[in-house]
Amino acid sequence: MTEDKPASSARITYPPGFRARRGLNWGFLGLLYTSFYLCRYNLSIANKTISEAYGFSRADMGLIITTALLTYAFGQILNGLLTDKLGGKRAMFIGASGTVVMNLVFGAISLLPTQIRESQNASGPVKQVLVHLHLFHGEVIFSLISLFVVVRGIDGYFQAFGAPGMIKINTAWFAHRERGRFAGIYGFMINLGRFGIFKLGPALLAGFVFLGLWRVPPLHWRWLFWVPAFVCGVVALGMMIFVKQTPEEVGFPVVGEPDNRDEKISLMKVLIAIVSNPVVWITALAYACTGAVRQSVDQWFPRYMQEVHHLNLDSGQFQFLGFMIPFVASAGSLISGYLSDTVFQGRRAPVAAGIYFLETAVILAAAQFHSANAAIFFFILISFTANSTHSLLGTASAMDIGGRKMVGFASGIIDSFQYFGGSLAGYFLGRLLDKSWGYYFYFMAPFGLVGGLLMLAILGKVTAKTEPTTALSSPPTK
Repeated sequence: MTEDKPASSARITYPPGFRARRGLNWGFLGLLYTSFYLCRYNLSIANKTISEAYGFSRADMGLIITTALLTYAFGQILNGLLTDKLGGKRAMFIGASGTVVMNLVFGAISLLPTQIRESQNASGPVKQVLVHLHLFHGEVIFSLISLFVVVRGIDGYFQAFGAPGMIKINTAWFAHRERGRFAGIYGFMINLGRFGIFKLGPALLAGFVFLGLWRVPPLHWRWLFWVPAFVCGVVALGMMIFVKQTPEEVGFPVVGEPDNRDEKISLMKVLIAIVSNPVVWITALAYACTGAVRQSVDQWFPRYMQEVHHLNLDSGQFQFLGFMIPFVASAGSLISGYLSDTVFQGRRAPVAAGIYFLETAVILAAAQFHSANAAIFFFILISFTANSTHSLLGTASAMDIGGRKMVGFASGIIDSFQYFGGSLAGYFLGRLLDKSWGYYFYFMAPFGLVGGLLMLAILGKVTAKTEPTTALSSPPTK
């Protein structure tokens, strides 16, 4: 591999109407991916409530989390490959349809006509809460935790269509020197979903006044899954109507990479090209470190604040934290992307390395303080660092490595490792937390250090494609 070549510093120019059409495209894609996150982080809000309702331990809830993250990880690999064949738009709609159905089913589990009791013969770390379901004058007995695990696992697979689909489309609309900033915007849309569920979820559980006129009483936890499913379904329909997969579909020339735009690329060629690239695997391993920290925060911080610092989800302190975590995560995504595009001329590794090392220092400092205000402060800083590398490696680097022909699979491989790493923050971390919350921050600290060292190993190894001042090339003549 060669050293990076500094890309042109000239401003990229586009024909009239291009940026507006790209904005419409990106708006619906971003909102759809935002709604995916409403349907994903609702479990972190419902974690304690479901646990208390059915007598689940933290390890039980962690098993649900780990299963969803693992099926998401394997789904990213498969779905990334499928996305390069199906197209990003179709992939995103399949994912949205699946997550809508699975969230509706997850909430509907609470409506089963059941009698629940703990098995007297339970063994192993996961408590066997049995459900006696009476159907057709007979009795069906099964483990309730297994039902939650299966449904959330299927949902994780469908969610894995989202990122490859969106990145596939946007690679065709964004030139190389814009992709770091796109990654920042991508991070913003993700965090808009997180902000939405951190605001919506507590309101659904505590009750709220709708439009200042109607008082909505406290709702059952099932509505944390039903309401996001409805939002996702509506936005998915809008995406199918308004989004175009490439600029060529609406009469604009090709954005960047004009030399290979007509190449018909086989799945085997995609597979070999991506799997044989060592930069893909080093980036993926670093991204696993990002996932372990990011999921440790996102999946457990609401319950940490509830149980360690005794905050209600609708309290002012929690609402401030629920706003600031996605806010600083968005800021980190935007700043890291902008720096990598401009100061570092399209190179992602040096920016990511510095952030990883900063993250390690912040996490170790967090473990030394024990007040609610200190926890809020450090959660904010950790979220800033984890989400900076999240968008930078999983989005911008995948686009750089894969290009518009292979970005689906490249992003699928790299992003899958984020969730392989993140899966450790489910069952494994849950078992540690059953012993003591004192393990929480120390669990995260080593991942920042390892991620930084991996990024140092590939400094100057990803070749940035030099693009002309005008990023659009004429479409091929028929």
